[in-house]
Amino acid sequence: MKTLFTIFFLSAVALNAQTIDSTWMVTNYNKQEVMIPMRDGKKLFTAIYSPKIKGGKHPILMMRTPYSVAPYGKAFSSRIYGGHWANYLKENYIIVMQDVRGRYMSEGDFVDVRPFIENKKNKTDIDEASDTYDAVDWLIKNVADNNGNVGFFGISYPGFYSTMAALSNHPAVKAVSPQAPVTEWFLGDDFHHNGAFALMDGFQFYYSFGVPRPKPVTNYGNDFNFPTKDNYDFYLKQGALKNYRKYMGDSIKFWNDLMDHPNYDEFWKARDARRACKNIKPAMLVVGGTFDAEDCYGAWNLYKAIEKQSAATNNKLVMGPWFHGGWSRGDGSYLGNVRFGAKTAKYYQEEIELPFFNYYLKGKGDVAKIAEATVFFTGENNWKKMESWPPAKMEFETIYFSDDQKLSFSKPNSNSSFTKYISDPKKPVPYTEDVHLRRTREYMSDDQRFAARRTDVLVFDTGILNEDLTLAGPVIADLKVSLSTSDADFVVKLIDVFPDNFKYDTSYCCKGNERVEMAGYQMLVRGEIMRGKFRNSFEKPEAFTPNKTETVKFELPDVAHTFKKGHKLMIQIQSSWFPVFDRNPQQFVDIYKCDDKDFVPSEIKIFHQADAASSVQLPVLRK
Repeated sequence: MKTLFTIFFLSAVALNAQTIDSTWMVTNYNKQEVMIPMRDGKKLFTAIYSPKIKGGKHPILMMRTPYSVAPYGKAFSSRIYGGHWANYLKENYIIVMQDVRGRYMSEGDFVDVRPFIENKKNKTDIDEASDTYDAVDWLIKNVADNNGNVGFFGISYPGFYSTMAALSNHPAVKAVSPQAPVTEWFLGDDFHHNGAFALMDGFQFYYSFGVPRPKPVTNYGNDFNFPTKDNYDFYLKQGALKNYRKYMGDSIKFWNDLMDHPNYDEFWKARDARRACKNIKPAMLVVGGTFDAEDCYGAWNLYKAIEKQSAATNNKLVMGPWFHGGWSRGDGSYLGNVRFGAKTAKYYQEEIELPFFNYYLKGKGDVAKIAEATVFFTGENNWKKMESWPPAKMEFETIYFSDDQKLSFSKPNSNSSFTKYISDPKKPVPYTEDVHLRRTREYMSDDQRFAARRTDVLVFDTGILNEDLTLAGPVIADLKVSLSTSDADFVVKLIDVFPDNFKYDTSYCCKGNERVEMAGYQMLVRGEIMRGKFRNSFEKPEAFTPNKTETVKFELPDVAHTFKKGHKLMIQIQSSWFPVFDRNPQQFVDIYKCDDKDFVPSEIKIFHQADAASSVQLPVLRK
């Protein structure tokens, strides 16, 4: 008996030590490509990777994607054996990848963030949840040696399809992990934030992704051939949004949808993945990155929606210091110039995600160690395990702006006090100091000193902190403003200012091969934009009355950060963030239809006086 145990133990060690590569995959797995029928008669292209090992039953782990299950044919997918999916190969999972309806090799018509149909009446009432149900049902009945348990995961758009998998109500779906899930495309994910259009991402993405596909293909869509390597220069020269029609034409349907739905109407509301998060049966593991430039909003808010609408669901949250998908590639030890002091991605993969799926799909191990919310706090560079999010010990504390460019926890008592700036659409505030073509992921933690030096960016700080200040939850900006025009955007940035005597250590290093000066570094912790005309309603925009004091109040995505003793908390306010977001003409017009001549400068005042005290509510975590 002892000898048999030793053999099993050594075999397990040898397997874990093996390099998972294409040769290993071919030796240990079979690949099968099938067309799985849906209830309306359409068929979806599906690649199935099954372990060759004889005996035993294996769980199915599935991803549905609009980005292709390539390679097609006999070749094996390197995304499976080349990334952290290799953990599941070692566990003999059956891996399934599927082209969603209307993309690549699947039949049918593709619909972006296809709305969920809650009460389906016939076989033509299809959505991503019904397609998931039909695919799972076929797999359970036709894939040899499966154990009847199916899990789903996916990042970004596949994260949306994971959410829809949880809503499929197929009894075999036991565990789902929406990761950086596309959740709400008008309020906070990808292509809009609080109604402001994410110009750079929207144009680059839909120029290729939105190309019509009249019949199944293995590849389609070409990237745009930019005439310059300077994105700021390119987008500024294009002028008004209507001018992009010369590139998009009439064929890019969703681009035209973006242009035709400027307000939060039924088109957008139907595409809110949160609205159907009721009575969810599978265990849920919602994952995201606190520095995710695309879908930070979706991760935080999908988790909260499930907590509110489906209280009985076993629902967990993990947020790490990651860019978009950073937990699945790289080691998660840094972003740009900022170091986190640990291989956070490896910790997540091995200590949270794999145990989660192993428990619910294989009945292996124990998930008790996975907390309700596992969140990495930057600044102190430490994981915290909490019983809720936001944590129960979080209390909002209001910090006010004052006329000496300071922030104070005491409300101002001045009768008349404001700071003003001129916002000029001809010279919008850039989102980064460097010249780039593609939008960087590192801007989410970039040094903000370049912005602080501009006259159209207001800067307020606390002065040197005498003790640590930990924030855990959403940040709420409450600005009292007046404009010389009828509209404007407002960008609020929460910044950690490093001490002037900050020295290099093992936590902070390099930018390329250069040593980056971190003394006085202004690290962006969170930034968010608000289109002013939506200040009272996203459904019914309202013009500002020139020179009238009004309130612009909005929520920034949650933060998990500790401002260390000796640092400063800084807040910057500006009215453009270009070309991450489109320019506001600063007149009350339809921005998607207006002309170049409609863009005008605006004098903007931020008040900090007794009867108009601009402030920010900070989610302070008490000890």
